[in-house]
Amino acid sequence: MRNKKLFALALATTMVASLFTGCNNDNDSKNEQPTTTTQNNGPSVSENNNIYGLTENIEDGAILHCFSWSFNAISESLEDIAMAGFSAIQTSPINACYDGGDAGNELFGSGKWYYHYQPTDWTIGNYQLGTKEEFTAMCEKAHSYGIKVIVDVAPNHTTKQTDAISQNFLDAVGGLDNLYHSNGMSDISNYQDRKQCTLQAVGGLYDVNTENPDFQNYFINYLNDVIACGADGFRYDTAKHIGLSDDPQDDASLPNNFWDRVTTEVTNANSLFMYGEVLQDGGERIADYINKIGATTASSYGSSIRSCLVARNIVADTVSNLKIGNASPNVVTWVESHDNYTGDDATYKLLDNNKIKMGWCLITVRAEGTPLFFSRPYGATSDNMWGTFNKIGMVGDNLYKDPLVVASNRFRNAMTGLSEKLFNPDDNNCVLFVERGTKGLAIINNDTSDYTFEVSTNLENGDYTDRVDGTTTYTVKDGKITGTVKASNAVILYNDGYVDLKTPATVKVADDTNGSFTGDSIKVTLVAENSVKSSYSIDGGTATAFSNGDVITVGEGLNSSETTKLTLYGENEAGNKTCISYIFKKQDAITNGVKIYFEKPDDWGERISAYVYDETSYSETKQNSAWPGVAMEKEADGTYSYTFTEEWLAPLVIFTDGNKQSNGALEPGAAVIADKVYSID
Repeated sequence: MRNKKLFALALATTMVASLFTGCNNDNDSKNEQPTTTTQNNGPSVSENNNIYGLTENIEDGAILHCFSWSFNAISESLEDIAMAGFSAIQTSPINACYDGGDAGNELFGSGKWYYHYQPTDWTIGNYQLGTKEEFTAMCEKAHSYGIKVIVDVAPNHTTKQTDAISQNFLDAVGGLDNLYHSNGMSDISNYQDRKQCTLQAVGGLYDVNTENPDFQNYFINYLNDVIACGADGFRYDTAKHIGLSDDPQDDASLPNNFWDRVTTEVTNANSLFMYGEVLQDGGERIADYINKIGATTASSYGSSIRSCLVARNIVADTVSNLKIGNASPNVVTWVESHDNYTGDDATYKLLDNNKIKMGWCLITVRAEGTPLFFSRPYGATSDNMWGTFNKIGMVGDNLYKDPLVVASNRFRNAMTGLSEKLFNPDDNNCVLFVERGTKGLAIINNDTSDYTFEVSTNLENGDYTDRVDGTTTYTVKDGKITGTVKASNAVILYNDGYVDLKTPATVKVADDTNGSFTGDSIKVTLVAENSVKSSYSIDGGTATAFSNGDVITVGEGLNSSETTKLTLYGENEAGNKTCISYIFKKQDAITNGVKIYFEKPDDWGERISAYVYDETSYSETKQNSAWPGVAMEKEADGTYSYTFTEEWLAPLVIFTDGNKQSNGALEPGAAVIADKVYSID
């Protein structure tokens, strides 16, 4: 029986295009990039790094997780990312991957985000994110802004669709028989059993024999190729499922030396930022993974922070505890990650944008941990986790550019190397003071009421402007600071190291715009704020100027399931540029009376059913009936037909005779197109 939603949750919980060179357009020839210099032992870095105040070392700054953004989408956004104070970006996996769902590019629906994590080969580039050339160009441009690039890598497993695995890769590792551990096709039942944890399948994905020296050689060559293209570090997906040196061995002749090799035998090994995904469940050996890889995730800390935000209780002792025992505090922290966003039984619904911002401020102004900001899908809400566009390749939500997020990032960058002190003033567990040496202070009010205070502080005497709103002034006199912080808000105070950048321009489509449309076209309202020069182009065509509130027509001439790209450009008074692209998809109107057809293969039974479902709302899958769906009618020409009896937004269909089905188990159905005759190739 089909059960791909449960598969998605299990997977997320356990491990879970032409070359674009900038935001230039035909009407703008002044989009110059910062000058760069080349280091002897690595990629180009920006001479103008201090323009944005970014940190030289990744661990000192903040990381933006560009979840499912294409290389070109990241390239378009790099000036925005630098302006927002992120010193590094993290990509989704860039390796060749499984192209299920007819190679669809929806985050969830006709395609899946988690196909990133189903390698078919360890070569650079895939149909979801872009080509090797586009990745290289993205890295080069990122370095020109002083932004480092972290690549998510997934060596622990492949797709379970073994016929999709590259023959070149299979030949290199000694064939399919040598690719997996001896029990690598059996799912883990006990994650605290280290033998199961390191030698069996995760979320149904077959467990690679990472001790095979031929695989190690192949994978290290991949890492070095990625580094040569410009990567500055790696996130190791499902790291705890790859054995440490003293973990159980699958073959007594093959030592558990994967981590020894990949942390030492790659180019620039000593300068790379590497961390492992080690989701905590009590048996993960997090201290040992930190010592071996250099850093890991801190998933229990993220859970603790989310709980504190919801309870509005931010006790200093609690929020300062990284939840890693006596391990070295070399961890990547987050308010939420793609693992808990796509899993954890929809706990994402408990966090609105304001809670995310408050939590981000809390973890980012600290000295310990390296914070990672998860970019939710564009337009995501508690009722629609995949957003208003639901497209792989598009940028995520604009929250990463919010003034509080930006102020927190810049504060962190300016406070590098300074000690931290966390305390609750007046024993108020809803308010947290975070002092950094004598230079900086962040005040976080997680209460529903304003907080007025007179509190002793180590901050040097003087006047400080709140770097969040840019106007409110606070004074420290005789070692005390007085003032008010509004409810559910934060104040960030510092002078030394402040980077004075003009407010960036914002260009976007109206918030109620949906990326899928029916009919001949869609009317789109354009928004331009703080932009002295705004323009748009469609599918790379000539740029046309627009003003705030202008309405344009998009999608004319498209056939069903075809897409078009709308790109918006903006520029603030200081000449800082912004750029964002939207992917629109035309869909047939699926209403009462629409019919689709299916050509039954000769070896199928005579009773054919159509299972129709729609995952547009993640909270509840709409379906025409429980599996196997509704029986189809046999037509005179031998085909079978199904007639829709109501309106659907984005339905998918799987045909079955009860034993066989048109789409593989755990794979999405085909997009519904009116009057289409479906067949099995």
